[in-house]
Amino acid sequence: MGKFRRVPVGIVGASGYGGVQLVRLLMDHPEVELVYLGGESSIGKSLGDLYPYLAHATNLLIEAVEPEIIAHRCEVVFLSLPNGLACQIAPKLLEKGCKVLDLSADYRFSDLTTYTNWYGTQRSDRTIAATAVYGLPELYRDRIAEAQLIGCPGSYATASLLALLPLLKQGLIVPETAIIDAKSGTSSSGRQAQTNLLLSEADNSIAAFNVGRHRHTPEIEQICSNLAGHELMIQFTPHLIPMVRGILATVYATLRDPGLVRDDLITIFSAFYRNSPWVKICGSGIYPQTKWASGSNLCYIGVEVDPRTGRVIVMSAIDNLIKGQAGQAVQCMNLMMGWDESLGLSKLGFYP
Repeated sequence: MGKFRRVPVGIVGASGYGGVQLVRLLMDHPEVELVYLGGESSIGKSLGDLYPYLAHATNLLIEAVEPEIIAHRCEVVFLSLPNGLACQIAPKLLEKGCKVLDLSADYRFSDLTTYTNWYGTQRSDRTIAATAVYGLPELYRDRIAEAQLIGCPGSYATASLLALLPLLKQGLIVPETAIIDAKSGTSSSGRQAQTNLLLSEADNSIAAFNVGRHRHTPEIEQICSNLAGHELMIQFTPHLIPMVRGILATVYATLRDPGLVRDDLITIFSAFYRNSPWVKICGSGIYPQTKWASGSNLCYIGVEVDPRTGRVIVMSAIDNLIKGQAGQAVQCMNLMMGWDESLGLSKLGFYP
């Protein structure tokens, strides 16, 4: 028998929270070998210099970002970069035959005009962007399996869309009535220093931010519009809460059939996600908590119906750094490579 060969993978932008979660997941993945870490601000440093707790686990150094060298060494490349940078690198990697998974917003939109309107960057890679598949496996599993380029969803979008998909796909709600109220820990804002993320600022407080203009709004609207069959605007309000990781999205919408009860909706959600190993539907009267999902790629969904108002209330809890970022990217890679989509991902959270 020939020697077992692991697939060589690389990460561009390994020093942020999403990047370091990718490192952790890929180092434990049975089918891949992490061979490259790239970044501009930390060239020559080891990951252990940036994160001392990883010093014993890897001796890889952060290298310059040179697409030709990356493509020569890697079959799969994860781009964990600020918005507007992946689109400069991905075309070169794709041209060399790499599979590319972008964790920024650069390849989430089928219409780059939407991207420019919300992110302010003019783009010249429209042809390549048109080949990207939105990396939500629970909706686009088959397309992801055939793709070379994945635009991984935002964390708020992941939690919100997983709550909305069955409702829109089955035509159960009046789409225009959907309202998303979401809350996230501080790691959703990244590792860079920001005054509002200081412990003395964020602790013992909760506050909305980017009200009516959060950048995950257009990707939520894009997918919801596709499912509804017409253009939709969705009211989405994010909040920062004093914890490190986790998102809880609570979605409200008016039911088309006011006769539906909670158990009807739980049955519908359970059937919709029956082949989705990372979505768990809670039983009657059980509502998810972010701590349940912490450290795992799981999404917990609770469903309630208020017969007095005729609304359905869906609660969706994920770890923003795993199912909302690095874990979902690995899930997509598994599908792209023809592997079990659960490979290398934790099936249980860190609770308590």
